[in-house]
Amino acid sequence: MMPYGTAAGAEAALGRSMSWAEALWFRYSAAMPELWLTSHIALVYLVMYAVAPLPVMVLQQLAPAYALRHKLQPGVPQPSPVSVYLSYISESKGLTLSVLGPFPLIYSAAFKLFGVRTGLPLPSVWETAMHLVVYSLVEDYLSYWLHRFLHTKWGYEKIHSAHHEKTAPSGFAGSYATGTDLTLYTITLFFGPAIVPSHVTTHWLWFSIRIMEAFDAHCGATCTTREA
Repeated sequence: MMPYGTAAGAEAALGRSMSWAEALWFRYSAAMPELWLTSHIALVYLVMYAVAPLPVMVLQQLAPAYALRHKLQPGVPQPSPVSVYLSYISESKGLTLSVLGPFPLIYSAAFKLFGVRTGLPLPSVWETAMHLVVYSLVEDYLSYWLHRFLHTKWGYEKIHSAHHEKTAPSGFAGSYATGTDLTLYTITLFFGPAIVPSHVTTHWLWFSIRIMEAFDAHCGATCTTREA
Protein backbone atom coordinates (compact mmCIF):
# COMPACT_ATOMS: atom_id res chain seq x y z
CA MET A 1 0.00 0.00 0.00
CA MET A 2 1.45 3.34 -1.04
CA PRO A 3 2.02 6.08 1.56
CA TYR A 4 0.02 8.63 -0.45
CA GLY A 5 -3.70 8.38 -1.03
CA THR A 6 -4.11 10.62 -4.06
CA ALA A 7 -2.44 11.06 -7.42
CA ALA A 8 -1.61 14.63 -6.44
CA GLY A 9 0.15 13.37 -3.33
CA ALA A 10 2.11 10.85 -5.38
CA GLU A 11 3.22 13.52 -7.85
CA ALA A 12 4.18 15.83 -4.99
CA ALA A 13 6.36 13.05 -3.53
CA LEU A 14 7.93 12.39 -6.93
CA GLY A 15 8.45 16.08 -7.61
CA ARG A 16 7.08 15.64 -11.13
CA SER A 17 4.08 14.40 -13.03
CA MET A 18 3.58 10.66 -13.20
CA SER A 19 4.14 8.88 -16.49
CA TRP A 20 1.20 7.01 -17.99
CA ALA A 21 2.65 3.74 -16.66
CA GLU A 22 3.11 5.19 -13.17
CA ALA A 23 -0.43 6.59 -13.20
CA LEU A 24 -1.74 3.15 -14.18
CA TRP A 25 0.34 1.49 -11.47
CA PHE A 26 -0.87 3.99 -8.89
CA ARG A 27 -4.53 3.38 -9.72
CA TYR A 28 -4.01 -0.37 -9.55
CA SER A 29 -1.86 -0.73 -6.45
CA ALA A 30 -2.20 2.37 -4.28
CA ALA A 31 -4.80 0.89 -1.93
CA MET A 32 -3.81 -2.76 -2.35
CA PRO A 33 -2.44 -4.58 0.73
CA GLU A 34 1.19 -5.55 0.27
CA LEU A 35 0.53 -9.25 0.90
CA TRP A 36 -1.98 -9.37 -1.94
CA LEU A 37 0.37 -7.44 -4.22
CA THR A 38 3.24 -9.83 -3.56
CA SER A 39 0.91 -12.80 -4.03
CA HIS A 40 0.55 -11.80 -7.67
CA ILE A 41 3.71 -13.83 -8.28
CA ALA A 42 1.59 -16.97 -7.89
CA LEU A 43 -0.73 -15.72 -10.62
CA VAL A 44 2.27 -15.04 -12.86
CA TYR A 45 3.45 -18.61 -12.30
CA LEU A 46 0.11 -20.26 -13.01
CA VAL A 47 -0.71 -18.17 -16.07
CA MET A 48 2.73 -18.54 -17.63
CA TYR A 49 2.89 -22.28 -16.95
CA ALA A 50 -0.51 -22.73 -18.61
CA VAL A 51 -0.11 -20.32 -21.53
CA ALA A 52 3.55 -20.17 -22.58
CA PRO A 53 3.65 -23.56 -24.39
CA LEU A 54 0.38 -23.01 -26.26
CA PRO A 55 1.76 -21.39 -29.47
CA VAL A 56 3.87 -24.45 -30.27
CA MET A 57 1.01 -26.77 -29.32
CA VAL A 58 -1.39 -24.87 -31.59
CA LEU A 59 1.13 -25.07 -34.43
CA GLN A 60 1.39 -28.83 -33.95
CA GLN A 61 -2.38 -29.12 -34.05
CA LEU A 62 -2.96 -26.92 -37.10
CA ALA A 63 0.15 -27.78 -39.13
CA PRO A 64 1.51 -31.13 -37.89
CA ALA A 65 3.64 -31.79 -40.97
CA TYR A 66 5.36 -28.42 -40.68
CA ALA A 67 5.86 -28.82 -36.92
CA LEU A 68 7.37 -32.28 -37.39
CA ARG A 69 10.11 -30.86 -39.62
CA HIS A 70 11.29 -28.82 -36.62
CA LYS A 71 11.11 -31.64 -34.07
CA LEU A 72 14.44 -32.74 -32.59
CA GLN A 73 13.15 -36.30 -32.13
CA PRO A 74 10.85 -36.91 -35.11
CA GLY A 75 11.04 -40.68 -34.63
CA VAL A 76 9.51 -40.53 -31.16
CA PRO A 77 5.72 -41.02 -31.26
CA GLN A 78 4.08 -37.66 -30.67
CA PRO A 79 0.85 -37.57 -28.66
CA SER A 80 -1.82 -35.16 -29.83
CA PRO A 81 -1.50 -31.61 -28.49
CA VAL A 82 -4.94 -31.86 -26.91
CA SER A 83 -4.00 -35.00 -24.97
CA VAL A 84 -0.73 -33.38 -23.88
CA TYR A 85 -2.59 -30.34 -22.54
CA LEU A 86 -5.19 -32.43 -20.73
CA SER A 87 -2.41 -34.55 -19.26
CA TYR A 88 -0.64 -31.41 -18.07
CA ILE A 89 -3.78 -30.14 -16.34
CA SER A 90 -4.28 -33.45 -14.52
CA GLU A 91 -0.62 -33.73 -13.52
CA SER A 92 -0.13 -30.14 -12.35
CA LYS A 93 -2.02 -30.41 -9.06
CA GLY A 94 1.23 -30.51 -7.10
CA LEU A 95 2.53 -27.44 -8.89
CA THR A 96 -0.73 -25.58 -8.28
CA LEU A 97 -0.81 -26.46 -4.58
CA SER A 98 2.82 -25.47 -4.04
CA VAL A 99 2.42 -22.19 -5.94
CA LEU A 100 -0.86 -21.23 -4.28
CA GLY A 101 0.11 -22.60 -0.87
CA PRO A 102 3.35 -21.67 0.90
CA PHE A 103 5.04 -19.93 -2.02
CA PRO A 104 3.27 -16.52 -1.79
CA LEU A 105 3.86 -16.38 1.97
CA ILE A 106 7.55 -17.23 1.63
CA TYR A 107 7.90 -14.74 -1.21
CA SER A 108 6.17 -12.04 0.84
CA ALA A 109 8.58 -12.58 3.74
CA ALA A 110 11.57 -12.52 1.39
CA PHE A 111 10.06 -9.44 -0.22
CA LYS A 112 10.61 -7.32 2.87
CA LEU A 113 13.95 -8.93 3.70
CA PHE A 114 15.40 -8.15 0.26
CA GLY A 115 13.99 -4.63 0.07
CA VAL A 116 11.82 -5.09 -3.00
CA ARG A 117 10.00 -1.90 -4.03
CA THR A 118 6.29 -1.73 -4.79
CA GLY A 119 5.68 2.01 -5.00
CA LEU A 120 6.76 4.88 -7.20
CA PRO A 121 8.74 5.68 -9.22
CA LEU A 122 8.64 2.71 -11.57
CA PRO A 123 12.04 1.53 -12.81
CA SER A 124 13.32 2.84 -16.11
CA VAL A 125 13.79 0.57 -19.11
CA TRP A 126 17.56 0.74 -18.60
CA GLU A 127 17.32 -0.16 -14.91
CA THR A 128 14.98 -3.05 -15.66
CA ALA A 129 17.26 -4.36 -18.40
CA MET A 130 20.31 -4.26 -16.13
CA HIS A 131 18.47 -6.12 -13.38
CA LEU A 132 17.32 -8.78 -15.83
CA VAL A 133 20.88 -9.29 -17.09
CA VAL A 134 22.17 -9.78 -13.54
CA TYR A 135 19.32 -12.12 -12.64
CA SER A 136 19.88 -14.17 -15.76
CA LEU A 137 23.62 -14.56 -15.15
CA VAL A 138 23.16 -15.52 -11.50
CA GLU A 139 20.35 -17.97 -12.21
CA ASP A 140 22.16 -19.53 -15.17
CA TYR A 141 25.24 -20.22 -13.05
CA LEU A 142 23.28 -21.67 -10.14
CA SER A 143 20.90 -23.76 -12.24
CA TYR A 144 23.85 -25.25 -14.14
CA TRP A 145 25.40 -26.62 -10.96
CA LEU A 146 22.01 -27.64 -9.60
CA HIS A 147 21.34 -29.58 -12.78
CA ARG A 148 24.73 -31.26 -12.48
CA PHE A 149 23.84 -32.28 -8.91
CA LEU A 150 20.43 -33.59 -9.98
CA HIS A 151 22.15 -35.83 -12.52
CA THR A 152 24.35 -37.48 -9.93
CA LYS A 153 23.21 -40.97 -8.97
CA TRP A 154 21.60 -39.85 -5.71
CA GLY A 155 20.07 -36.65 -7.06
CA TYR A 156 18.64 -38.37 -10.11
CA GLU A 157 17.14 -41.33 -8.27
CA LYS A 158 15.75 -39.37 -5.33
CA ILE A 159 14.65 -36.12 -6.97
CA HIS A 160 15.07 -35.67 -10.70
CA SER A 161 14.13 -38.94 -12.42
CA ALA A 162 10.42 -38.06 -12.68
CA HIS A 163 11.32 -35.09 -14.87
CA HIS A 164 12.71 -37.47 -17.50
CA GLU A 165 9.73 -39.80 -17.66
CA LYS A 166 8.31 -37.90 -20.63
CA THR A 167 9.68 -39.47 -23.82
CA ALA A 168 8.02 -37.01 -26.23
CA PRO A 169 9.20 -33.54 -25.15
CA SER A 170 6.76 -30.65 -25.08
CA GLY A 171 6.77 -27.27 -23.40
CA PHE A 172 4.57 -28.60 -20.63
CA ALA A 173 7.27 -31.11 -19.67
CA GLY A 174 9.21 -28.21 -18.20
CA SER A 175 7.05 -28.29 -15.09
CA TYR A 176 6.68 -32.07 -14.92
CA ALA A 177 8.81 -32.76 -11.86
CA THR A 178 8.64 -33.53 -8.17
CA GLY A 179 7.85 -30.76 -5.72
CA THR A 180 11.43 -30.85 -4.45
CA ASP A 181 12.77 -30.47 -7.98
CA LEU A 182 10.54 -27.48 -8.71
CA THR A 183 11.35 -25.88 -5.36
CA LEU A 184 15.11 -26.13 -5.90
CA TYR A 185 14.89 -24.50 -9.31
CA THR A 186 12.56 -21.81 -7.97
CA ILE A 187 15.11 -20.95 -5.29
CA THR A 188 17.73 -20.25 -7.97
CA LEU A 189 15.40 -17.60 -9.40
CA PHE A 190 15.49 -15.67 -6.12
CA PHE A 191 19.24 -15.27 -5.75
CA GLY A 192 19.55 -12.51 -8.34
CA PRO A 193 16.73 -10.40 -6.87
CA ALA A 194 18.18 -11.01 -3.39
CA ILE A 195 21.59 -9.69 -4.47
CA VAL A 196 20.25 -6.77 -6.51
CA PRO A 197 16.78 -5.74 -5.24
CA SER A 198 14.38 -4.23 -7.74
CA HIS A 199 10.77 -3.26 -8.25
CA VAL A 200 8.09 -5.93 -7.96
CA THR A 201 7.14 -5.42 -11.62
CA THR A 202 10.70 -6.40 -12.57
CA HIS A 203 10.22 -9.60 -10.59
CA TRP A 204 7.07 -10.42 -12.52
CA LEU A 205 8.86 -9.81 -15.80
CA TRP A 206 11.87 -11.88 -14.70
CA PHE A 207 9.78 -14.86 -13.65
CA SER A 208 7.76 -14.68 -16.87
CA ILE A 209 10.88 -14.64 -19.04
CA ARG A 210 12.45 -17.52 -17.13
CA ILE A 211 9.34 -19.67 -17.40
CA MET A 212 9.17 -19.04 -21.16
CA GLU A 213 12.84 -20.00 -21.39
CA ALA A 214 12.12 -23.25 -19.54
CA PHE A 215 9.33 -24.13 -21.94
CA ASP A 216 11.50 -23.29 -24.92
CA ALA A 217 14.20 -25.63 -23.61
CA HIS A 218 11.69 -28.48 -23.16
CA CYS A 219 9.51 -28.07 -26.25
CA GLY A 220 11.55 -30.55 -28.30
CA ALA A 221 11.67 -28.27 -31.33
CA THR A 222 14.17 -26.05 -33.07
CA CYS A 223 13.70 -22.90 -35.14
CA THR A 224 15.73 -24.38 -37.99
CA THR A 225 14.40 -27.09 -40.28
CA ARG A 226 16.00 -30.50 -39.91
CA GLU A 227 17.88 -31.88 -42.87
CA ALA A 228 16.15 -34.80 -44.53
